[in-house]
Amino acid sequence: MEQAKSAHDFPPCEIFIDKEGRWFYKGAEIVRRDLIQLFYSHMERDGQGRYILSWEGKPCMVEVEDTAFVVRRVDRKDGVFSLHLSDDSTEDLLPETLSVGPDNVPYCMVKGGRFPARFTRAAYYQIAGHIEVEEGRGFFLRIGEKKHPIAFTQG
Repeated sequence: MEQAKSAHDFPPCEIFIDKEGRWFYKGAEIVRRDLIQLFYSHMERDGQGRYILSWEGKPCMVEVEDTAFVVRRVDRKDGVFSLHLSDDSTEDLLPETLSVGPDNVPYCMVKGGRFPARFTRAAYYQIAGHIEVEEGRGFFLRIGEKKHPIAFTQG
């Protein structure tokens, strides 16, 4: 049986992703979208929640300020919320994963529930109009007749 790798088993990639989803290598912003998309396609999370980039069998750890994926825009059509993500993909919101973290920042899970994603301020405002509050019961995202409770988490 293979043992889980420890933090010392993965060297740093010298790549940093800030809370807005911007990628940096050794302090310089990476602006080539094709490289960023390539990195996203080779990223996983280990059992401790760290972001691991594996290229040609050589894994390294990516430093992430908050989440690697960022929700940049939200569209609603026919009761479905579409998320436009920082990897230039679009996917449907999994409403049961919507939560609010520290500083009232919304989050959800993306990529089949494998990664958390942070909402930008613009995306937050686009979904906020669909959030309802019930006295004593909390906040809900209404989709059709169904109300999805929104969890509040601490840092």
